[in-house]
Amino acid sequence: MYSMLMVTQPKRLESIDLLRGLVMIIMALDHVRDNLMPMGDPVNLATTYPALFFTRIITHYCAPTFYFLAGVGAYLSTRKRSLPEISHFLWTRGLWMVFLELIVVRFGWYFSTDFKFFEGLTIWALGWSMVALAGLIHLPRWMLVTIGAAMVLVHNALDGVKADVFGPLGWLWTILHAPGQIHIGPATLWIAYPLIPWIGVMALGFAFGKDCIPRAIWIGPAMILAFVLLRFSNLYGDPHHWTYQKNAIYTVMAFLNVEKYPPSLCYLLMTLGPSITVIGLAGSRKLPQFLNPVVLFGRVPMFYYLVHVYLAHIIGVFVALYRFGDAHTLFEVPAVSGNQRLPSDGPLWSVYAGWVLLLVILYPLCKWFAGVKARNPGKVWLSYV
Repeated sequence: MYSMLMVTQPKRLESIDLLRGLVMIIMALDHVRDNLMPMGDPVNLATTYPALFFTRIITHYCAPTFYFLAGVGAYLSTRKRSLPEISHFLWTRGLWMVFLELIVVRFGWYFSTDFKFFEGLTIWALGWSMVALAGLIHLPRWMLVTIGAAMVLVHNALDGVKADVFGPLGWLWTILHAPGQIHIGPATLWIAYPLIPWIGVMALGFAFGKDCIPRAIWIGPAMILAFVLLRFSNLYGDPHHWTYQKNAIYTVMAFLNVEKYPPSLCYLLMTLGPSITVIGLAGSRKLPQFLNPVVLFGRVPMFYYLVHVYLAHIIGVFVALYRFGDAHTLFEVPAVSGNQRLPSDGPLWSVYAGWVLLLVILYPLCKWFAGVKARNPGKVWLSYV
């Protein structure tokens, strides 16, 4: 998904495709879990258990990597396209992604045509971030870095500012920083991914693409160290302090349980540090063949994302029918119907089994679509899928 914006380049960096494919594989695990055992909060230390907690936490690495690498991909495309061409692609692709989120992806999550409730999730914010980046790339690099860094580093200082203090413009603050609902006539738009930090992440990715990729081997570990020190201090960077728990494993869980909505500074350091380290370790060397399926997934990110949302939901429907003989709640929007989604108590092993099944189904589909793109390099519309 991350570089749903990658275009044909003189030479692709396989390390970028590898990282993108890896986080997309991990992302699918979380979405299968959403459909097979959606009840409860997997990171609530009062109710979760270690295996479920880490199943969720590992997927935290996906969204930041998507946004960051989308910026990297935009810069790498300057090898072949002019800035005006890239800017046009970014804003048109961004608006297209917002449409996909609100209509196509939304239907994939719920299989419901009751369009009274919409969600601003990953693709929504990724699309608007691309629209913003379409303008930011024309700024001097130092200014782009300053704006991106300010969004990432300073936005936690605004955590106490609520949307209602802005009166009739409160909806704008909800979109920019404070997750919440926006009512538009009879419809409700739930903003889960506020834009400010995500735009900053993508902008920094664009700046990173210029000359930082060779330095990733030390930039990544430096960010990991910064996360550990900042999180340990409990001074800044996350709205929730960590505390010692009943045993060592739960204390580690508390330490890693950082805020995603919106992504805190600690969250971004914790997730982007390892991702950038992977880029540094892989470098520009030729990757071993056994990683080819991962690289393949990374080369068709938008196609993968759209198909996997529907497949994960279909798997959830079949599992619910098998276990309960009933799957009607998987054809409803819980926020509208008021019903809890089934199944509510699925075993964790079934999530991993469903995840493997999903990947097995996805591979030939993604291989086919990658072939279509390779055989039709001049088809502009394929760069939007």
